[in-house]
Amino acid sequence: MLKRLARQFAAFAGVGAVATAAHYAVLALLVEAASLRASLAALIGFTVGGVVSYVLNRRFTFDSARSHAAAVPRFAVVAGVAFVLTGLLMEVLTTRAGLHWLVAQVITTGIVLVWTFLGNRFWTFRDAA
Repeated sequence: MLKRLARQFAAFAGVGAVATAAHYAVLALLVEAASLRASLAALIGFTVGGVVSYVLNRRFTFDSARSHAAAVPRFAVVAGVAFVLTGLLMEVLTTRAGLHWLVAQVITTGIVLVWTFLGNRFWTFRDAA
């Protein structure tokens, strides 16, 4: 059980790296090139990363037998909570704490990672086995 959990978390982290790269690329482009507020740019990037995350986690991390019709709404709830956390944390960390948007996003990503792994593992893509 512990070995399987460790494998899943490693796969989740790998998928997360790909999704995070998409998220951060959109965030950086919108902040630096379009001068968009960091908290809003982070949410747009989050959405792009979320699509990447769903597709790759369903297939490679959780080996889910749950239908898309059943998994997508659950994924949306977990992602919705993570979306709100991202917006709130980015707003607080950039405007109130005065952190650079990239530092704020790294901190936010770490916090959201824990929530999304647990929510997706135990609810969205509950093990097929």
